[in-house]
Amino acid sequence: MDRRNFLKLSAGAGALALFQITGVSCAGSGGGLVIQESLPYKADALEPYISEKTIRFHYGKHHAGYVKKLNQMIKGTAYAGLGIEAIVQKTYGSAGETGIFNNAAQVFNHTFYWNSMKPGGGGVPDGVISEKINADFGSYDAFKKDFASAALSQFGSGWAWLVKDGDALKILKTSNADTPIAQGLVPLLTVDVWEHAYYLDYQNRRADYIDAYLEHLVNWAFAETNLVG
Repeated sequence: MDRRNFLKLSAGAGALALFQITGVSCAGSGGGLVIQESLPYKADALEPYISEKTIRFHYGKHHAGYVKKLNQMIKGTAYAGLGIEAIVQKTYGSAGETGIFNNAAQVFNHTFYWNSMKPGGGGVPDGVISEKINADFGSYDAFKKDFASAALSQFGSGWAWLVKDGDALKILKTSNADTPIAQGLVPLLTVDVWEHAYYLDYQNRRADYIDAYLEHLVNWAFAETNLVG
C-alpha cells in the first residue's frame, strides 16, 4: 500500500464496525467517522521479530482505541468528514484541541508504522532510496547508526522517523503523539518506541527491537514511494 492510499483514512456512512486484525478495515459509514485501516499483512507475519500477540494488543487495542476515542471527540464537529492528515494539521498547536490532535496523530502514526514494515524486509535498500540515503548520510551504515541512535535515545514514549525536509533526508525523533506531518515534513518511514510496541517481545531491550526492525522489517519500497511521491 502506498502513502497516497493509506492516507485515505476518511469518512464513510453508518456505525463503526468491530475492529478486526486481518481481512477488512474497521469500516464506518456516515457521520464522518475515521476508519482504522486494516493491517497490510497477517497478524503473525512479522514473527519472530514482532509476535502475533504484540500485534493483537498493539493494533487491536492501542491503535483501535485511538480511532474509537477520536471518533467520539470529532462527532458533530467541523472535523467530522476530514481525512486524518487534515485533522492532525488543523489541530496542531491548538491548546483547546490537544485531545483531538493526540488521538488523530496517533491514528496517523500507527497506520504509517504498520506500512513501514513488511515480512522479509529490512537490510540495505536499493534503488532511488538507497541513492538518496548514500547522498545525504554518506552510507547506509551511517544512516543505520544515526537512526538507531535516535530511536534508542528518545526518552520515554515516542517515535523515530526518516523524513524528507525539502530536498534533504533527515532523521527525526518525536515525543508521544507528535508527528512530522504537523511540522510540514514528509515522513518516509517510522519505528514506534512506545513500550507497548515491543515490551511483550523484548521487555526493556529497546536496542534489540530497533535492530530487528532495521535488519528484518523495514519496508523500503514504502519509503521509496513516499520519497518520490
